Amino acid sequence: MRADVLNSILSELNGSTADIEASAVLSTDGLMMASLLPASMDEDRVGAMSAAMLSLGDRTARELARGELEQVLVKGQRGYVLMAHAGPDAVITALLKSNARLGLIFLDVKRAADSISKII
Repeated sequence: MRADVLNSILSELNGSTADIEASAVLSTDGLMMASLLPASMDEDRVGAMSAAMLSLGDRTARELARGELEQVLVKGQRGYVLMAHAGPDAVITALLKSNARLGLIFLDVKRAADSISKII
């Protein structure tokens, strides 16, 4: 049941803009809770990478006195990976197109993260 609700939130997020290609909800230790990822993408790898990057982002923000981490953004030639906390025990990861309008997506991801944090 919880997975269905999480998938519904991800589906709404992905449908909010064509710039979001895929998304997932993971535990902070990298275990997949729900995902709308392409079949060619390994969920375990996405989980492990997201957990590692978020952990590193947490530590970086803390060590450099930037406050509590809000999000991690990675830009590659083919697009972005955006990760944000969804409560203390979950992470939302979104894969974005290279020409994505980030301001709108930040807002959409924050709203989805808030909804997820109420469920988990």
